[in-house]
Amino acid sequence: MKQGKVFLVGAGPGDIGLLTLKGLRCLQKADTILYDFHVNNRLLNMASEGAELIYAGKRGGRHEMTQDEINETLVTKALEGKVVCRLKGGDPFVFGRGGEEAGILVSHGIEFEIIPGVTSAISVPAYAGIPLTHRKYSSSFAVITGNEDETKKDSKIHWPSIANGADTLVFLMGVKNIDYITANLIKHGRDPDTPAAIIRWGTRPEQLTLTSTLRDISELAKGQKIRPPAVMVVGSTASLRETLNWYEKKPLFGQRVLITRPYTDDYEPLEENGAEIFEFPTIKTVPPDSFDALDSAIDNIETYDWIIFTSSNGFKFFFNRLIHKNKDVRDLKEIRLCAIGEKSSETIRGFGLITDLVPEEFNAEGLIKQFLQGGAAEVKGKRFLLPRAEKAREKFPDKIRELGGHIDTPAAYKTIKPYTHAKRLERFLREGKITIATFTSASSFNNLMELLGSEAPALLRDVSIAAIGPVTKKAIEKAGLPVDIMPEKATVSDMVQAIIAQAAPPPSDFKLTNVNRKSAR
Repeated sequence: MKQGKVFLVGAGPGDIGLLTLKGLRCLQKADTILYDFHVNNRLLNMASEGAELIYAGKRGGRHEMTQDEINETLVTKALEGKVVCRLKGGDPFVFGRGGEEAGILVSHGIEFEIIPGVTSAISVPAYAGIPLTHRKYSSSFAVITGNEDETKKDSKIHWPSIANGADTLVFLMGVKNIDYITANLIKHGRDPDTPAAIIRWGTRPEQLTLTSTLRDISELAKGQKIRPPAVMVVGSTASLRETLNWYEKKPLFGQRVLITRPYTDDYEPLEENGAEIFEFPTIKTVPPDSFDALDSAIDNIETYDWIIFTSSNGFKFFFNRLIHKNKDVRDLKEIRLCAIGEKSSETIRGFGLITDLVPEEFNAEGLIKQFLQGGAAEVKGKRFLLPRAEKAREKFPDKIRELGGHIDTPAAYKTIKPYTHAKRLERFLREGKITIATFTSASSFNNLMELLGSEAPALLRDVSIAAIGPVTKKAIEKAGLPVDIMPEKATVSDMVQAIIAQAAPPPSDFKLTNVNRKSAR
């Protein structure tokens, strides 16, 4: 059997945008992914279909796997011929035990590669508006572990050198030992009035930054009950936060938005405005149980006057089947095309076709209204093809038949509930870490309710809910939950803009006091 390979990949501090391109490529090709607690959950959605996901993290000192078990798993999977991605928070070689894991792989003759990550030592202060170097304030910085046992007789930290050996000091994992750290720095000559800062959950919506002096930072941290994960910065540049703070001033800072469909660029404005996306698709688009009806329609494609596409998915599945049947765009030359929604129209245009009609309202009601503008004569005797999902509303087909038209509605695709674990989402909801939940269809909402079980209404009670349109809104309200945000047009882009308009706090005098606030209400 061919031996596998292990990639030790740094995932960065939490913001998904800080993963390197090389790290992403490795993640996408891995057979097995061994990931840590601090890794952004969305990264796992980028894994290849069927990749084995193994949780190896620790939280609050509780280990899911010991380091020996992690090492053994890396070796075992590689010897099975697997491509293994060891996905680690921050950088593997900066207090990430990457050196230990690489050493084990060497001892077993296993090929490996290191893909560096953006360490929290530089990224977290940056997100707090604290540069580690500055021409006027700091020409050097040092990164020091903060979790060394203070009872050790032979400390590896040479405090006399550390205290004044670099202009800026960064301590990782030092919250529990903050008294020990500050006392040693002052004891060995660091000025007690040196500016200092502590940043908890840096680069994430929960980011909290405290600034003070070396003398007082410990009491301030204890008063605010700061717990890991946190980064401590000591040095003159910490005083620059007051003017360089940028991340926490974004209008959607503090918001974590649940999306229940695969991520697309339409959601990007939320991130640009400071929100974090929690991607948890509750629907998956797959081929229908049978293509017989669609194939029959394609065989007689020249007999139709109109083809109506209700979504980009409907068009893509139809077009792929058209090609499969040895036909192409030339066979559609005499047929008029209708797309429900601007995105569907853009998708069709991308295949070299231009739509003849896009209703003003992106739903069945809008479609009916559009076709009735010319009177029943525009429908009577005409033949319509509506490739769509296996289960869909009959409102439009029924109206066409009522007006004397002929319509075929073959299944072009179906949506299913993907097999997924909701454990992490449940925890985030329970801990108030999801502030807004978005739903683009009744199915996306109903599937989430099934995945969450009987606790679903209680878990979503304090979350602002956004629905893409009236049909989705009706399904949510039927479950006893209010809809806070609904755009005028039923598109993801419009829903995103509605969220930004309603969820963004006032531009001045804003202070985040509770991440789980219903700012949209």
